[in-house]
Amino acid sequence: MRTTLLFILMLLAACNPAPTLERLGGPTMGSSYSIQYVREPGGPSPAQVQDAVEAILRDIDGHFSTYRGDSTVSRFNQLPANQCQAVGADMLALVAFGQQLAEQSQGAFDLTVEPLLDLWGFGPQARREQVPDPQARALVRQRVGYRHLRIEGDALCKDAPVELDFNSIAAGHAVDLIAGRLRAMGIIDFLAEATGELKAEGRKPDGSPWRIALELPREDRQIARQVIAVDGLAVSTSGDYRHYFEENGRRYSHALDARLGRPVEHDLAAVTVLDASALRADGYSTLLLILGPQQGWDFAIAHGIAAMLVTRTQDGFVSRATPGFERKLKGE
Repeated sequence: MRTTLLFILMLLAACNPAPTLERLGGPTMGSSYSIQYVREPGGPSPAQVQDAVEAILRDIDGHFSTYRGDSTVSRFNQLPANQCQAVGADMLALVAFGQQLAEQSQGAFDLTVEPLLDLWGFGPQARREQVPDPQARALVRQRVGYRHLRIEGDALCKDAPVELDFNSIAAGHAVDLIAGRLRAMGIIDFLAEATGELKAEGRKPDGSPWRIALELPREDRQIARQVIAVDGLAVSTSGDYRHYFEENGRRYSHALDARLGRPVEHDLAAVTVLDASALRADGYSTLLLILGPQQGWDFAIAHGIAAMLVTRTQDGFVSRATPGFERKLKGE
């Protein structure tokens, strides 16, 4: 009798397989992406999920990559002044969001910063990382300015030879699209990440939350300064410690203040933003990093942004979190 009961239980277990944690990933946007999701019995296979995710990433690359001469943004950047180009709704939405960030920051954040990135050695057309001479900076700044950009119907127009760079928001947008696609496939528990931007929803098969390590801004190695549980939130961290160069004892990071035409010069090393939207988290983490420790803090407080700011001091790094950040960590 006991043997029969055990056999029946084994049959029931075989007929009702438990949810499994699946992992997949690959290269994208000069970096990588990774997906973890809970596969319910009969749910999409890793191959199906990978195909769906990579289709989104290919589309993002085809529209927003400045490293591809045939991308939508590269074709727009090649246009002379006083020209328009029809673009898709996705790009128009990202431009509108970028223009909003530019207005809110009085031009510190600016999607038209591409020529400056090239000049300082951080862009796709850069020859080398260097401090440019004042005359070169003055010439390039004539080609930078979000007010030279406008949307007319389904077209993007410019009244100066500005060039766009979406690297500050494209990855967050990709993560939002991936999250939406996963939900459409019936996947409700997942952690989606692309080039460091991520979003987590639901829980792991054992019921535990997805946990994210917030990195301490160190050039020599990665150290987790805090591990947080995330559900229904995107996490974006922007820092000055990943891409920079030094010249004559001074440090120049890829974080450029478009108002000044040069890399930022302050002690804010990293910013982490939590938001339901990966796009918003991505954009605001960049904006706050550009503004610096005090202006960034004041902006985050004024706009209710859930942010943690990490500042360099003589005694090491000091972190402070906005009330919104603390509330989101508590699930409020």
